[in-house]
This record gives sequence, structure tokens and C-alpha cells, in this order.
Amino acid sequence: MLFIVFVLVSCILLFSGNLYQQSVYLTSANAVSSGIYGVSHGITGYFNLRSINEDLQLRNATLENEVLNLKNEISYLKTVIPLDSVEAERLQAHRFEFIMATVINNSVHRPRNYFTVNKGYDDGIRPGMGVVSQNGIAGIVNVTGKHTSRIISLLNVTQHFSVKVKGTNYVGSLEWKEGNPATAYVAEMPRHVKYHVGDTIVTSGYSTTFPEGIPVGVILSQVKTADDNFFTLKIRLASDFNELSTVRIIKDEYKNELDSLTNFDVAQ
Repeated sequence: MLFIVFVLVSCILLFSGNLYQQSVYLTSANAVSSGIYGVSHGITGYFNLRSINEDLQLRNATLENEVLNLKNEISYLKTVIPLDSVEAERLQAHRFEFIMATVINNSVHRPRNYFTVNKGYDDGIRPGMGVVSQNGIAGIVNVTGKHTSRIISLLNVTQHFSVKVKGTNYVGSLEWKEGNPATAYVAEMPRHVKYHVGDTIVTSGYSTTFPEGIPVGVILSQVKTADDNFFTLKIRLASDFNELSTVRIIKDEYKNELDSLTNFDVAQ
């Protein structure tokens, strides 16, 4: 104990009375403390990644929502209301809204895949709403509970989606075939459609589930079919279903009205 006391006193006298030793001490102490702070920051930063990612997803969803509504407004102004009309802004309400949700259960290797999210009827979720990931379409709401919802995944052999080659008006039917969760097929594409490998496939907007122009995937190749009037494209899906974590559910203010018009003849 006496030896330790002498060592401490000696160190105090050494570093307090000599500028060189003082600078060495401060440099060494700073290096040690910087290392400790770096490790601490790395650990806390790792645990903060989830909240940071959720914040980025929310900001991204807000921007995408604004883009969808601006596109809808521009289209409406061009086709329905004269550009100089003072009523244009009042009559064209924001049509689309995103509801953020977290995936809490998911499957990718079955013929009919579903995933579950942590938002339900109380959050405004309704069957038939489209669901997108940060990269592209992911599925359609199937069943809603009070606080959770089951989503029919795009990776479901019973589901078809209306899509088109970006920049054209030629529509095809997106379908997934059991097996690879990274690829799907666009069938019923007219033979005269011009395309290139790497072109983007997007939603057509011909349904109330998805607005026009949401990414679906990119073209990999053409597949031979028995029908000479049409061909099928193999595409790589934009959404990574193995890493599905945060999704956005699309709320369309016009959905009920458009669906009622679509089903009018059926109801008669």
C-alpha cells in the first residue's frame, strides 16, 4: 500500500512539473478516451439503427406520397379542369396517403405466401389496399384485424397485377410462379411491344389497388409462349421479400367510389 502511494505521488510530481511528460500523458489519455468513446458510439449506434431506419422510411414515404399526389393533380388538371381555372386546387384533393407498418411475420417459399403487419382496422387499413416496400410493390391487404392485417404477398400464385413497360401504354399481367422469390413473369404482352433487357416494369394504374408508375421490377429476358400474338417477360422483382421489414399501405380516397362504379353492372 505504501509503495502504491509513493508511485501515485511520484506520477503527480512528474506530470505536473514537466511540460514534456504532461503532453505525453494528455496525448495518451486522449487516445485511450477516444478509443473508449468510439467503441461506445459504435455500440449505441448499432442499437439506434432501427429507429434511424424507421425515420428514413417515414421520410421516404412522405416524399413518395407527395409525388403520387402531384402526378395525380397534374393529370387531373390536364384532362378535366382548364389550366386557368381558380377552382382547380379546391376541386382536386389529395388522393393518396401512405400508412407505415412493420412486417411481423413473412413466408416466401410456399405456393401461396402471405405476410402480417402490425397495423389493422383501427389504423385505417381495409382489404384491397395495395402494399409497397421501399423498392416496389409487395402485395394486397387480405384480412384486417383490430391491430394487425394479413397481406397477400406478390409471391402468391393466385395473384395477378396489372403492369406495363415504363414509358409505354402496353399492359401485361404480372404473375409469380412457385420457386424463386426474386423473379416473376409478365404475361400477355402484345408481340409488337418494344423493350430492352434492363427496362423497368411499373404498375399500370388500371386498378384502385396501386397508382400508376410504382416500380415492380426490371426485364431479364423474354420467355417463349404458345401464343404467337403475345409474349412473356421474365423480370427481377424490385422488392426483396427475404428482407421485408417496413412496408407502406396505400390509402386511395377514391377507391370506394371507383369500386362501386366498376361493380355497378354486377350489382344490377
